[in-house]
Amino acid sequence: MVSQTTILKRDLIDEIQKYLRSDDIIVLHGARQVGKTSILHYLEDQLNKQGENTYFIDLEDSRFVNILDSGVGDFIKHLREEGKALHPQKKVFVFIDEIQYLANPSSFLKLVADHHKNIKLIVSGSSSFAIKSKFKDSLVGRTINFEVFNLSFRECLLFRQYHFEEGKVYTQKKIEELKALFKEYVLYGGYPKIVLTPEISMKEKYLQQIIDTYVKKDIRDLADVKDIDKFNKLLEVLASQSGQQVNIAELSNTTRIAKQTIEKYLFIMENTYIIKLVRPFSRNIRSELFKLPKVYFYDTGLMQMLWLKGLQREMIGNVFETGIFAELVKKYTRDSVFYWRTKDRKEIDFILRIKNKLLPIEVKLNFEQFNPSAIQYFNKHYGIDNYRVVALNGTPKSRLYIYPWAV
Repeated sequence: MVSQTTILKRDLIDEIQKYLRSDDIIVLHGARQVGKTSILHYLEDQLNKQGENTYFIDLEDSRFVNILDSGVGDFIKHLREEGKALHPQKKVFVFIDEIQYLANPSSFLKLVADHHKNIKLIVSGSSSFAIKSKFKDSLVGRTINFEVFNLSFRECLLFRQYHFEEGKVYTQKKIEELKALFKEYVLYGGYPKIVLTPEISMKEKYLQQIIDTYVKKDIRDLADVKDIDKFNKLLEVLASQSGQQVNIAELSNTTRIAKQTIEKYLFIMENTYIIKLVRPFSRNIRSELFKLPKVYFYDTGLMQMLWLKGLQREMIGNVFETGIFAELVKKYTRDSVFYWRTKDRKEIDFILRIKNKLLPIEVKLNFEQFNPSAIQYFNKHYGIDNYRVVALNGTPKSRLYIYPWAV
C-alpha cells in the first residue's frame, strides 16, 4: 500500500489537464477530504516539472484571505513579493485552495480573469458556492467546473496497488479477491485517508473528524446554520434512510423540524456533496416534479458512522445500493442517475440516462434475488431491450448480470 504522502493520479486529472492552457478558470467542487487539495498539488507538480511558474495559496490560512479580500491589487503585489514575476507572454499558474473563504470570490476571480490574462487560476471549494450565493452570474463563461468525489473502486484499487484492468474476464480466484475488496470498499467508504488507513478504529476516528469538521466549518460558518443539533438530527435520520424516498412531511414529524427548515437543510447537504436527491425518471417533466425523490449518501462509510455510530463488519442491502449509486455518479455524473417507480409499486433502483439512451439497473446483494418483472414492464413501455443486474454474491446468469466493478 502506498504512503499517505504519495500523491496518486486520480482519474479526473486527465480531463482537467486539457484545460490547463485555456483561458478558463478551473474550479474543483467537492466535499471535505475527498482529495481536491491533492489534485491541485499533483497538477502543480506536473507543471513545475515542465518548467512552468506556479504558486499555491491555501485559504485555510487567514493571512492569505486578508490579502485576497483586500483586492486584486494586493494579490498581484503579493505574487511579485514572492518572486512570481508577471510577464505578459508567460503564464503563472496560481492554485487557490478553499476559495469559499473569500468574502466575494466571484468578483475576485472575474477581475483576475478579465485583467490579468497571464494568470491562470485553478481553484477549489469545499462546498458548492451556491450555499452562500457567493458565485454570481458574473462568472458565466469564465469557469470550467469539475466535481471531485471520494475514490471510485477503481481508484481505491490503484491506491492499494492492486492490479486491475476494466473489462477483463477474470479467474474465479481474482473474482473472489475483487468481491472481498469491494465489500471492504463499501463497508468503509472511499475517502482517500480512510482507504489508506488499515485499522478500523482509526478509520472510525477519521470519519468522525470529517463529520465534525463538516458540521463546524461548512454548516455553522459557511451556511450560517444556527441550530446545529437539529441539523445533526436530520443528517442522522437521512443516513438511516439512504436509498429511500424522502417525504418532507414525514421527516418533519420524525425530527420535529419545520418543513421549510428541512428543505433548507436538504439544499445545504446537497450543495456540500454529502447527499444527492435522486429524482424519479419520467418522460413527462411535470409528473417528475411532483414525485418524491430518493436520498443517497455519496460515501457509505460516512453514512454508516452517522446512522450506526460505527463501521460495520457485514454489508446491509441499502449500504450496498448506496455504494453502487456512488460508483454510477463517479462514472456517469450525478445528473445521469434516476430511479423509477409506478403507483402500483413496480420499482427499479436506477435508470441511467446517457444522452438519449436509457439503462435500467437493479441492485441486489445476490443475483438470485433478482425479479425481472419491473424491468420487463419498463423496457416494454420505453421500447428498449437492455438492462443490468448488479450483485456481489451468486452466479451471473448472462452478460446482463454484472459484478460491481463492471458497472
